[in-house]
Amino acid sequence: MRILIVIPALGNVYGGPSKSVVELAATIGKIGISVDIVTTNANGSNVLDVNLFTWIQEKNYRIQYFSYCDFLDYKISWSLTRWLFQNVSDYDLVHTNAIFSYPVLPAYWACKNYNIPYIATPHGMLEPWALAYKSGKKKLYFNFLEKPGLEKASAIQMLASSEAERIKALNLKSPLVIVPNGIHKKDFESLPSPDIFYQKFPETRNKTLIIFLGRIDPKKGLDLLAPAFAKAHREFPDTHLIVAGPDNTGFLPAAENYFIEAGCKNAVTFTGMLTGEMKYAALAAANIYVAPSYSEGFSMSVLEGMAAGLPCVITTGCNFPEAGMANAASIVDIDVEQIADALIQLLQDYQAAKKMGDRARQFILENYTWDSIASKMVSVYQDIINDRRMRNTNVREKQ
Repeated sequence: MRILIVIPALGNVYGGPSKSVVELAATIGKIGISVDIVTTNANGSNVLDVNLFTWIQEKNYRIQYFSYCDFLDYKISWSLTRWLFQNVSDYDLVHTNAIFSYPVLPAYWACKNYNIPYIATPHGMLEPWALAYKSGKKKLYFNFLEKPGLEKASAIQMLASSEAERIKALNLKSPLVIVPNGIHKKDFESLPSPDIFYQKFPETRNKTLIIFLGRIDPKKGLDLLAPAFAKAHREFPDTHLIVAGPDNTGFLPAAENYFIEAGCKNAVTFTGMLTGEMKYAALAAANIYVAPSYSEGFSMSVLEGMAAGLPCVITTGCNFPEAGMANAASIVDIDVEQIADALIQLLQDYQAAKKMGDRARQFILENYTWDSIASKMVSVYQDIINDRRMRNTNVREKQ
């Protein structure tokens, strides 16, 4: 089985979707399947320092980067387009990731031209909030370019049952399959010392830490978190908020202003993006995880917070009702007061919070590891490939 994964960009500034694609590719490759990734060298306002137009061998998969022209953030790449039409027929299946970005369009077109099946993963970009945000330029693009491509897909991957439910209003013809994101169990078996984090951010030492781990972006709900945290901080003055994530859209000044207006900026540390040991040390230092998002596909950072054993407050926009049903997280509406009250409830009852964190860790490690997720995805791939082969055989027999 030869799989080609197409994604507009893999730079760290793009957060969870980029990371999930790489993790999935590596884990699928580990079980003996040939996986290639093609993408651009985009990385926010910069470009990645990588070799272009040549295969780079990573562990268990290959990747090739292409140059691009940034037009309204659509990442137009003629070299990638040309490569897709010249090479897509070498693969059994193509897996596109993201929408509203040019590189997936030629993947749709090339697959159609060479009768190669493909599966599309929108990564939450078909959620109602995501479609409504900057809807002017999205509507025409979706109706005339994106939707026809999605409707030719052999399947559309949803990351959560609630995401699948919410996109039904779009009346897409392609079948929906639910395969979530995952984590690596080994990354959470033993977290590093929190002192690593305290040394870099000494103002967080001896505080009750609440951590937000995600991009600095309007959809992440920092405008909700600021007044919610301010309310909790007034009741628990030893609390301190960590806002950890990259700012790839220039939204940081607006985000900081939310906390200034809420009167709690002195109790907030913006760390920038945390990776590797420092990220895990931050999770080890934290007492509570919070995700106040308006819209997500299926948040990688929520999985990480839960796997780290943290009691979590997440909104319904995070698309993880299963965590609520397992009593492994506090799920609230997208509302300032509900976020604040959930944080206060955890701060008031340490034992209950710890038990929730323990349940969260067990729930994630038993159900959301990349090994199990990759196995599910390979099964979906195989079903699609088998179905296409059967259809092609039937067509030849009729002829």
